[in-house]
Amino acid sequence: MYDPNAMAETMTPEEARSYLNYLLTLGIRREQAFAPLAAAFIRENDLDALGLLPDEQVSLLLAAAQSFAPEPRRYSAKLDFLERAQALLPRTRLAGTPVEGQVGQELRKTAHELDRYHEAVRVNRSETGEREHIIVESMAPEYFTDIAQKRAAAHYQDRYHLTPEARRAQNYTGPAQQFEPENTAIHKEFEGACGPFMNARTHAFHVMLPFDLKLSRSPQEPLETGVRIFYGKEGYSFPLRYQMGQLTSDRDGTVVGVPVDDPNLVYISASGVKEPEFRFDGPAPGNAPPELAFPLTVLQHLGSLGNYIQVSCNLKVWFDASQVAILIQGAPELADLGLTAATGLMTRTYGLGTTEEYERSGGEPWQEGLSYNYVNLHLALQPGVESVVIPYNTPIFTLYPVLSRQAVAFEDAAAASERIAKGMGQGQG
Repeated sequence: MYDPNAMAETMTPEEARSYLNYLLTLGIRREQAFAPLAAAFIRENDLDALGLLPDEQVSLLLAAAQSFAPEPRRYSAKLDFLERAQALLPRTRLAGTPVEGQVGQELRKTAHELDRYHEAVRVNRSETGEREHIIVESMAPEYFTDIAQKRAAAHYQDRYHLTPEARRAQNYTGPAQQFEPENTAIHKEFEGACGPFMNARTHAFHVMLPFDLKLSRSPQEPLETGVRIFYGKEGYSFPLRYQMGQLTSDRDGTVVGVPVDDPNLVYISASGVKEPEFRFDGPAPGNAPPELAFPLTVLQHLGSLGNYIQVSCNLKVWFDASQVAILIQGAPELADLGLTAATGLMTRTYGLGTTEEYERSGGEPWQEGLSYNYVNLHLALQPGVESVVIPYNTPIFTLYPVLSRQAVAFEDAAAASERIAKGMGQGQG
Protein backbone atom coordinates (compact mmCIF):
# COMPACT_ATOMS: atom_id res chain seq x y z
CA MET A 1 0.00 0.00 0.00
CA TYR A 2 1.20 3.51 -0.80
CA ASP A 3 2.14 5.77 2.08
CA PRO A 4 1.28 9.38 1.12
CA ASN A 5 3.04 10.80 4.18
CA ALA A 6 6.32 9.16 3.28
CA MET A 7 5.97 10.06 -0.41
CA ALA A 8 4.87 13.68 -0.01
CA GLU A 9 8.35 15.24 0.01
CA THR A 10 10.00 13.07 -2.68
CA MET A 11 7.08 12.23 -5.00
CA THR A 12 7.88 12.59 -8.68
CA PRO A 13 5.18 13.37 -11.30
CA GLU A 14 5.23 9.70 -12.33
CA GLU A 15 4.78 8.55 -8.73
CA ALA A 16 2.04 11.12 -8.19
CA ARG A 17 0.14 9.89 -11.24
CA SER A 18 0.60 6.30 -10.13
CA TYR A 19 -0.74 7.16 -6.66
CA LEU A 20 -3.65 9.04 -8.22
CA ASN A 21 -4.59 5.95 -10.21
CA TYR A 22 -4.33 3.89 -7.04
CA LEU A 23 -6.72 6.27 -5.27
CA LEU A 24 -9.20 6.29 -8.14
CA THR A 25 -9.13 2.49 -8.18
CA LEU A 26 -10.01 2.51 -4.47
CA GLY A 27 -12.86 4.89 -5.30
CA ILE A 28 -14.18 2.66 -8.08
CA ARG A 29 -14.07 -0.32 -5.74
CA ARG A 30 -15.87 1.79 -3.14
CA GLU A 31 -13.16 1.02 -0.60
CA GLN A 32 -13.69 2.78 2.71
CA ALA A 33 -10.06 3.93 2.79
CA PHE A 34 -10.46 5.96 -0.41
CA ALA A 35 -11.95 9.10 1.12
CA PRO A 36 -9.44 9.77 3.94
CA LEU A 37 -6.47 8.86 1.73
CA ALA A 38 -7.74 11.07 -1.10
CA ALA A 39 -8.35 13.97 1.29
CA ALA A 40 -4.81 13.63 2.68
CA PHE A 41 -3.33 13.60 -0.83
CA ILE A 42 -5.33 16.66 -1.89
CA ARG A 43 -4.62 18.73 1.21
CA GLU A 44 -0.97 17.83 1.74
CA ASN A 45 0.27 18.30 -1.83
CA ASP A 46 0.40 20.95 -4.53
CA LEU A 47 -1.28 18.96 -7.28
CA ASP A 48 -0.12 21.38 -9.99
CA ALA A 49 3.49 21.12 -8.83
CA LEU A 50 3.19 17.33 -8.95
CA GLY A 51 2.35 17.61 -12.63
CA LEU A 52 -1.22 16.33 -12.44
CA LEU A 53 -3.40 17.53 -15.29
CA PRO A 54 -6.54 19.58 -14.55
CA ASP A 55 -8.69 16.67 -15.76
CA GLU A 56 -6.98 14.33 -13.31
CA GLN A 57 -7.35 16.77 -10.43
CA VAL A 58 -11.06 17.31 -11.16
CA SER A 59 -11.67 13.56 -11.23
CA LEU A 60 -10.07 13.19 -7.81
CA LEU A 61 -11.75 16.26 -6.29
CA LEU A 62 -15.23 15.24 -7.43
CA ALA A 63 -14.77 11.64 -6.31
CA ALA A 64 -13.59 12.84 -2.89
CA ALA A 65 -16.50 15.31 -2.60
CA GLN A 66 -19.00 12.55 -3.32
CA SER A 67 -17.60 10.36 -0.55
CA PHE A 68 -18.53 12.63 2.35
CA ALA A 69 -20.96 11.36 4.94
CA PRO A 70 -24.47 12.84 4.47
CA GLU A 71 -23.95 15.05 7.50
CA PRO A 72 -23.96 18.81 6.84
CA ARG A 73 -21.54 19.47 9.71
CA ARG A 74 -18.90 17.77 7.52
CA TYR A 75 -19.64 19.89 4.46
CA SER A 76 -17.02 22.64 4.88
CA ALA A 77 -14.35 20.38 3.39
CA LYS A 78 -16.79 19.15 0.74
CA LEU A 79 -17.43 22.75 -0.29
CA ASP A 80 -13.69 23.32 -0.59
CA PHE A 81 -13.28 20.34 -2.93
CA LEU A 82 -16.26 21.37 -5.07
CA GLU A 83 -15.01 24.96 -5.36
CA ARG A 84 -11.56 23.78 -6.41
CA ALA A 85 -13.09 21.45 -8.99
CA GLN A 86 -15.32 24.24 -10.35
CA ALA A 87 -12.30 26.55 -10.72
CA LEU A 88 -10.44 23.87 -12.70
CA LEU A 89 -13.29 22.83 -14.99
CA PRO A 90 -12.73 25.55 -17.65
CA ARG A 91 -9.24 24.07 -18.22
CA THR A 92 -10.51 20.53 -18.77
CA ARG A 93 -12.23 18.49 -21.44
CA LEU A 94 -15.44 18.97 -19.47
CA ALA A 95 -15.53 22.72 -20.10
CA GLY A 96 -18.85 23.76 -21.59
CA THR A 97 -20.46 20.37 -20.87
CA PRO A 98 -23.41 19.68 -18.55
CA VAL A 99 -20.89 18.60 -15.92
CA GLU A 100 -20.07 22.26 -15.20
CA GLY A 101 -23.70 22.97 -14.42
CA GLN A 102 -24.00 19.84 -12.31
CA VAL A 103 -20.96 20.81 -10.24
CA GLY A 104 -22.32 24.32 -9.76
CA GLN A 105 -25.68 22.93 -8.71
CA GLU A 106 -24.07 20.52 -6.23
CA LEU A 107 -21.95 23.34 -4.85
CA ARG A 108 -25.00 25.57 -4.25
CA LYS A 109 -26.91 22.69 -2.70
CA THR A 110 -24.04 21.88 -0.35
CA ALA A 111 -23.65 25.53 0.66
CA HIS A 112 -27.39 25.74 1.32
CA GLU A 113 -27.36 22.59 3.45
CA LEU A 114 -24.41 23.92 5.42
CA ASP A 115 -26.19 27.24 6.06
CA ARG A 116 -29.35 25.40 7.15
CA TYR A 117 -27.30 23.26 9.52
CA HIS A 118 -25.58 26.27 11.10
CA GLU A 119 -28.93 27.98 11.59
CA ALA A 120 -30.52 24.85 13.07
CA VAL A 121 -27.81 24.32 15.67
CA ARG A 122 -27.23 27.98 16.49
CA VAL A 123 -27.63 28.66 20.20
CA ASN A 124 -29.99 31.55 20.94
CA ARG A 125 -28.45 33.71 23.63
CA SER A 126 -30.53 35.09 26.45
CA GLU A 127 -31.85 38.54 25.66
CA THR A 128 -31.01 39.75 29.15
CA GLY A 129 -27.42 38.53 28.90
CA GLU A 130 -27.44 37.70 32.60
CA ARG A 131 -25.38 34.74 33.78
CA GLU A 132 -25.54 32.76 36.97
CA HIS A 133 -22.43 33.30 39.08
CA ILE A 134 -20.80 30.45 40.94
CA ILE A 135 -18.25 31.96 43.29
CA VAL A 136 -15.22 29.97 44.43
CA GLU A 137 -13.37 30.53 47.70
CA SER A 138 -10.11 28.70 48.38
CA MET A 139 -6.72 28.84 50.08
CA ALA A 140 -4.99 29.18 46.69
CA PRO A 141 -7.40 31.07 44.41
CA GLU A 142 -4.97 31.67 41.55
CA TYR A 143 -4.25 27.96 41.27
CA PHE A 144 -7.78 26.55 41.61
CA THR A 145 -9.64 29.10 39.47
CA ASP A 146 -7.03 29.79 36.79
CA ILE A 147 -3.91 27.63 36.60
CA ALA A 148 -5.72 24.36 37.32
CA GLN A 149 -8.30 25.04 34.59
CA LYS A 150 -5.52 25.64 32.04
CA ARG A 151 -3.70 22.50 33.13
CA ALA A 152 -6.91 20.47 32.87
CA ALA A 153 -7.54 21.70 29.32
CA ALA A 154 -3.98 20.81 28.32
CA HIS A 155 -4.31 17.42 30.03
CA TYR A 156 -7.42 16.44 28.11
CA GLN A 157 -6.18 17.84 24.80
CA ASP A 158 -3.03 15.76 25.15
CA ARG A 159 -4.80 12.61 26.35
CA TYR A 160 -7.49 12.58 23.66
CA HIS A 161 -5.56 14.22 20.82
CA LEU A 162 -6.57 13.05 17.35
CA THR A 163 -3.96 12.47 14.69
CA PRO A 164 -4.48 14.24 11.33
CA GLU A 165 -5.44 10.86 9.86
CA ALA A 166 -8.08 10.28 12.54
CA ARG A 167 -9.48 13.79 12.02
CA ARG A 168 -9.84 13.22 8.30
CA ALA A 169 -11.53 9.87 8.82
CA GLN A 170 -14.30 11.60 10.81
CA ASN A 171 -15.66 13.17 7.63
CA TYR A 172 -16.35 9.95 5.78
CA THR A 173 -18.64 7.01 6.28
CA GLY A 174 -17.83 5.31 3.01
CA PRO A 175 -19.74 2.31 1.65
CA ALA A 176 -20.86 -0.68 3.69
CA GLN A 177 -17.95 -1.42 5.98
CA GLN A 178 -15.66 -4.36 5.45
CA PHE A 179 -13.77 -6.06 8.25
CA GLU A 180 -10.42 -4.21 8.18
CA PRO A 181 -9.24 -3.79 11.79
CA GLU A 182 -5.62 -3.19 10.74
CA ASN A 183 -6.39 -0.49 8.17
CA THR A 184 -5.58 2.65 10.18
CA ALA A 185 -6.75 4.92 7.35
CA ILE A 186 -10.37 4.18 8.33
CA HIS A 187 -9.95 4.24 12.10
CA LYS A 188 -12.20 7.01 13.42
CA GLU A 189 -14.01 5.74 16.52
CA PHE A 190 -11.97 7.63 19.08
CA GLU A 191 -13.12 9.16 22.35
CA GLY A 192 -11.63 12.51 21.36
CA ALA A 193 -13.85 12.59 18.27
CA CYS A 194 -17.07 12.47 20.31
CA GLY A 195 -18.45 15.95 20.98
CA PRO A 196 -20.42 15.14 24.16
CA PHE A 197 -17.48 13.12 25.52
CA MET A 198 -15.07 16.02 25.12
CA ASN A 199 -17.63 18.65 26.21
CA ALA A 200 -17.94 16.84 29.54
CA ARG A 201 -14.24 17.55 30.05
CA THR A 202 -13.77 20.96 28.40
CA HIS A 203 -17.01 22.69 29.55
CA ALA A 204 -16.56 22.23 33.28
CA PHE A 205 -14.64 23.36 36.36
CA HIS A 206 -11.91 20.93 37.39
CA VAL A 207 -10.41 20.31 40.80
CA MET A 208 -6.87 18.98 40.96
CA LEU A 209 -3.86 19.17 43.25
CA PRO A 210 -0.46 20.79 42.69
CA PHE A 211 1.30 17.77 44.23
CA ASP A 212 1.29 13.98 43.85
CA LEU A 213 -1.13 12.15 46.13
CA LYS A 214 -0.59 8.50 47.06
CA LEU A 215 -3.18 6.06 48.44
CA SER A 216 -1.82 2.68 49.48
CA ARG A 217 -2.73 -0.38 51.48
CA SER A 218 0.86 -0.56 52.69
CA PRO A 219 2.94 1.90 54.73
CA GLN A 220 5.95 1.19 52.52
CA GLU A 221 7.54 3.94 50.41
CA PRO A 222 5.40 6.94 51.41
CA LEU A 223 5.86 10.28 49.65
CA GLU A 224 7.65 13.23 51.26
CA THR A 225 4.97 14.27 53.75
CA GLY A 226 4.81 10.96 55.60
CA VAL A 227 1.49 9.16 55.99
CA ARG A 228 -1.97 9.65 57.41
CA ILE A 229 -3.70 6.37 58.23
CA PHE A 230 -7.39 5.53 58.10
CA TYR A 231 -9.27 2.36 58.88
CA GLY A 232 -12.35 2.24 56.66
CA LYS A 233 -15.02 -0.15 55.47
CA GLU A 234 -18.64 0.20 54.47
CA GLY A 235 -20.49 1.98 57.27
CA TYR A 236 -17.47 2.78 59.45
CA SER A 237 -14.13 4.59 59.40
CA PHE A 238 -11.62 5.86 61.95
CA PRO A 239 -8.31 7.80 61.85
CA LEU A 240 -5.23 6.03 63.22
CA ARG A 241 -1.56 6.73 63.72
CA TYR A 242 1.56 4.58 63.94
CA GLN A 243 3.67 4.97 67.06
CA MET A 244 5.93 2.77 69.14
CA GLY A 245 5.65 -0.03 66.60
CA GLN A 246 1.86 -0.32 66.64
CA LEU A 247 -1.32 1.35 65.41
CA THR A 248 -3.16 3.58 67.85
CA SER A 249 -6.20 5.83 67.83
CA ASP A 250 -5.54 9.27 66.39
CA ARG A 251 -7.99 10.62 68.98
CA ASP A 252 -6.60 9.43 72.32
CA GLY A 253 -3.59 7.22 71.53
CA THR A 254 -5.29 3.98 72.54
CA VAL A 255 -3.74 0.87 70.96
CA VAL A 256 -6.28 -0.57 68.53
CA GLY A 257 -4.75 -3.99 67.89
CA VAL A 258 -5.00 -3.82 64.11
CA PRO A 259 -2.06 -5.22 62.09
CA VAL A 260 -0.39 -2.82 59.64
CA ASP A 261 -1.42 -5.03 56.70
CA ASP A 262 -5.12 -5.13 57.56
CA PRO A 263 -7.01 -4.88 54.23
CA ASN A 264 -9.23 -2.10 55.60
CA LEU A 265 -6.30 0.26 56.17
CA VAL A 266 -5.38 3.05 53.75
CA TYR A 267 -2.14 5.03 53.98
CA ILE A 268 -2.18 8.49 52.39
CA SER A 269 0.88 10.60 51.62
CA ALA A 270 1.83 13.48 49.36
CA SER A 271 4.81 14.89 47.54
CA GLY A 272 5.99 18.47 47.71
CA VAL A 273 4.34 21.00 45.41
CA LYS A 274 5.37 20.33 41.80
CA GLU A 275 3.33 22.97 39.95
CA PRO A 276 5.88 25.76 39.35
CA GLU A 277 3.27 28.55 39.33
CA PHE A 278 1.54 27.50 42.55
CA ARG A 279 1.44 30.08 45.34
CA PHE A 280 0.32 29.49 48.93
CA ASP A 281 0.55 32.10 51.67
CA GLY A 282 -0.55 29.90 54.56
CA PRO A 283 1.73 28.74 57.38
CA ALA A 284 3.83 25.61 57.04
CA PRO A 285 2.79 23.04 59.69
CA GLY A 286 5.67 22.14 61.97
CA ASN A 287 8.03 24.57 60.24
CA ALA A 288 8.09 22.33 57.17
CA PRO A 289 9.83 23.57 54.00
CA PRO A 290 7.68 25.79 51.76
CA GLU A 291 7.06 23.11 49.14
CA LEU A 292 5.40 20.94 51.80
CA ALA A 293 3.29 23.65 53.42
CA PHE A 294 0.17 23.17 51.28
CA PRO A 295 0.40 19.35 50.97
CA LEU A 296 0.72 19.02 54.75
CA THR A 297 -2.20 21.41 55.25
CA VAL A 298 -4.35 19.23 52.99
CA LEU A 299 -3.25 16.05 54.76
CA GLN A 300 -4.08 17.59 58.16
CA HIS A 301 -7.67 18.09 56.94
CA LEU A 302 -8.09 14.58 55.53
CA GLY A 303 -11.19 12.73 56.62
CA SER A 304 -12.91 9.46 55.79
CA LEU A 305 -16.39 8.22 55.01
CA GLY A 306 -16.71 4.45 55.07
CA ASN A 307 -14.08 3.14 52.68
CA TYR A 308 -13.65 6.55 51.02
CA ILE A 309 -10.85 8.96 51.89
CA GLN A 310 -12.11 12.55 52.00
CA VAL A 311 -9.59 15.06 50.64
CA SER A 312 -10.45 18.62 51.62
CA CYS A 313 -8.74 21.66 50.09
CA ASN A 314 -10.99 24.11 51.94
CA LEU A 315 -12.56 24.81 48.55
CA LYS A 316 -15.98 26.40 48.89
CA VAL A 317 -18.52 27.21 46.16
CA TRP A 318 -21.37 29.73 46.48
CA PHE A 319 -24.43 29.59 44.24
CA ASP A 320 -28.08 30.61 43.93
CA ALA A 321 -29.80 27.36 44.94
CA SER A 322 -33.13 28.54 43.52
CA GLN A 323 -31.59 28.52 40.03
CA VAL A 324 -28.67 26.11 39.94
CA ALA A 325 -27.23 23.07 41.68
CA ILE A 326 -23.64 21.83 41.50
CA LEU A 327 -22.90 18.30 40.33
CA ILE A 328 -19.53 17.12 41.66
CA GLN A 329 -18.21 14.04 39.92
CA GLY A 330 -14.94 12.12 40.00
CA ALA A 331 -12.94 12.21 36.78
CA PRO A 332 -13.73 9.04 34.78
CA GLU A 333 -10.02 8.57 34.07
CA LEU A 334 -9.39 7.83 37.77
CA ALA A 335 -10.65 4.31 37.08
CA ASP A 336 -7.60 3.78 34.85
CA LEU A 337 -5.40 4.47 37.88
CA GLY A 338 -7.33 2.03 40.06
CA LEU A 339 -9.49 4.47 41.99
CA THR A 340 -13.20 4.83 42.61
CA ALA A 341 -14.55 8.36 43.06
CA ALA A 342 -17.87 9.39 44.56
CA THR A 343 -20.47 11.62 42.90
CA GLY A 344 -22.76 14.13 44.58
CA LEU A 345 -25.23 16.93 43.88
CA MET A 346 -25.02 20.13 45.91
CA THR A 347 -28.50 21.60 46.06
CA ARG A 348 -28.20 23.97 49.04
CA THR A 349 -26.07 24.81 52.07
CA TYR A 350 -25.59 21.55 53.88
CA GLY A 351 -23.11 20.22 56.40
CA LEU A 352 -22.46 19.04 59.90
CA GLY A 353 -21.34 22.33 61.46
CA THR A 354 -23.24 24.37 64.02
CA THR A 355 -25.89 26.90 63.10
CA GLU A 356 -23.60 29.70 64.28
CA GLU A 357 -20.85 28.55 61.92
CA TYR A 358 -23.19 28.67 58.96
CA GLU A 359 -24.59 32.03 59.99
CA ARG A 360 -21.07 33.49 60.11
CA SER A 361 -20.36 32.28 56.58
CA GLY A 362 -22.51 34.95 54.95
CA GLY A 363 -20.85 38.14 56.08
CA GLU A 364 -19.75 39.48 52.69
CA PRO A 365 -22.20 41.54 50.58
CA TRP A 366 -21.83 39.24 47.57
CA GLN A 367 -22.84 36.24 49.72
CA GLU A 368 -26.34 37.65 50.30
CA GLY A 369 -28.98 35.14 49.23
CA LEU A 370 -26.45 32.49 48.15
CA SER A 371 -26.02 28.94 49.37
CA TYR A 372 -22.61 27.32 49.72
CA ASN A 373 -20.93 24.00 50.17
CA TYR A 374 -17.43 22.57 50.43
CA VAL A 375 -15.97 20.59 47.55
CA ASN A 376 -14.49 17.48 49.13
CA LEU A 377 -12.86 14.77 47.03
CA HIS A 378 -13.92 11.25 47.98
CA LEU A 379 -11.54 8.56 46.74
CA ALA A 380 -11.23 4.81 47.34
CA LEU A 381 -8.83 2.16 46.09
CA GLN A 382 -10.53 -0.35 43.83
CA PRO A 383 -10.61 -3.99 45.04
CA GLY A 384 -7.34 -5.71 44.26
CA VAL A 385 -5.43 -2.45 43.83
CA GLU A 386 -2.60 -2.07 46.33
CA SER A 387 -1.31 1.42 45.61
CA VAL A 388 -2.11 4.45 43.41
CA VAL A 389 -0.30 7.71 42.85
CA ILE A 390 -2.33 10.55 41.34
CA PRO A 391 0.18 12.76 39.50
CA TYR A 392 0.03 16.48 40.18
CA ASN A 393 -2.19 18.55 37.89
CA THR A 394 -4.32 15.51 37.06
CA PRO A 395 -8.08 16.29 37.05
CA ILE A 396 -9.55 14.51 40.08
CA PHE A 397 -13.06 15.94 40.39
CA THR A 398 -15.21 18.01 38.07
CA LEU A 399 -17.94 20.52 38.90
CA TYR A 400 -20.90 20.96 36.56
CA PRO A 401 -23.58 23.62 37.03
CA VAL A 402 -27.02 22.09 36.48
CA LEU A 403 -30.51 23.53 36.66
CA SER A 404 -32.05 23.47 40.10
CA ARG A 405 -34.85 20.91 40.33
CA GLN A 406 -37.10 23.79 41.40
CA ALA A 407 -36.40 25.59 38.11
CA VAL A 408 -37.24 22.75 35.71
CA ALA A 409 -40.14 20.42 35.05
CA PHE A 410 -39.99 17.17 33.08
CA GLU A 411 -42.93 16.86 30.74
CA ASP A 412 -44.20 14.33 28.24
CA ALA A 413 -44.00 15.52 24.61
CA ALA A 414 -47.73 15.01 24.07
CA ALA A 415 -48.54 17.02 27.18
CA ALA A 416 -46.24 19.80 26.00
CA SER A 417 -47.99 19.95 22.63
CA GLU A 418 -51.36 20.09 24.33
CA ARG A 419 -50.20 22.81 26.71
CA ILE A 420 -48.81 24.98 23.92
CA ALA A 421 -51.88 24.48 21.74
CA LYS A 422 -54.13 25.47 24.63
CA GLY A 423 -52.02 28.58 25.22
CA MET A 424 -52.20 29.54 21.55
CA GLY A 425 -55.95 29.05 21.58
CA GLN A 426 -56.37 31.31 24.56
CA GLY A 427 -54.18 33.92 22.90
CA GLN A 428 -56.29 33.92 19.77
CA GLY A 429 -59.45 34.14 21.86
